[in-house]
Amino acid sequence: MSLKTEIASLLTLAVGWTTAWYFYIKFEPQVATHWNFVGEVDGYSSSEVGAFLIPIIMVLMYVMFLVLPAADPKKNHYAAFAKPYVIFKTTILGLLLLIHLAMGAYNVGYPIEIGKTVPMVIGIAVVIMSGWMGKLKQNWFMGIRTPWTLSSERVWDKTHRMGRWAFLVFGVLVLTAPFLPEKLGMVSFAFGVLLVTVGSMVYSYLVYRQEEKSK
Repeated sequence: MSLKTEIASLLTLAVGWTTAWYFYIKFEPQVATHWNFVGEVDGYSSSEVGAFLIPIIMVLMYVMFLVLPAADPKKNHYAAFAKPYVIFKTTILGLLLLIHLAMGAYNVGYPIEIGKTVPMVIGIAVVIMSGWMGKLKQNWFMGIRTPWTLSSERVWDKTHRMGRWAFLVFGVLVLTAPFLPEKLGMVSFAFGVLLVTVGSMVYSYLVYRQEEKSK
């Protein structure tokens, strides 16, 4: 860890907290904080929660990213994927910041379509991270962690090479879902979730079984 690797994350946190105070001053006592699948507001919170919840989550996420390598039994692997780790950290913090800015802008009166903006931001973040999935090395906290990937480095590597494509497809589906008819958008989103969860799990098991048979 150095200032060079942390500057983007620290700037993201600074923007998050600066805008949080701005939004807090501008917000009404109650603000929209939750939207349904089609972008309709279905939940409200106090101005304090609306302004500061995501920046607090951002700080907690940043601290978690700093602490996890030291707590991981496979801590010696982190040096082998230091760049992807920084990119994942920066992308996730950037995603939270953009959601925070979109929600805040909506609540101070800007014509933000949350139902389209947030899925697009999430989709782009997933697409960015998918490009680095194959670079992750075996660890307990990040990546496709199944009993089979954690038991074999070969299974881990093969699963993550496949997983980058699964996450890429998922990211594109999330990105495009808001522009599809409602039912089709929900189906495509559900398919993407199944692909990256069940699909990755099944694939890692099959690779593991193949490895065991070859011994």
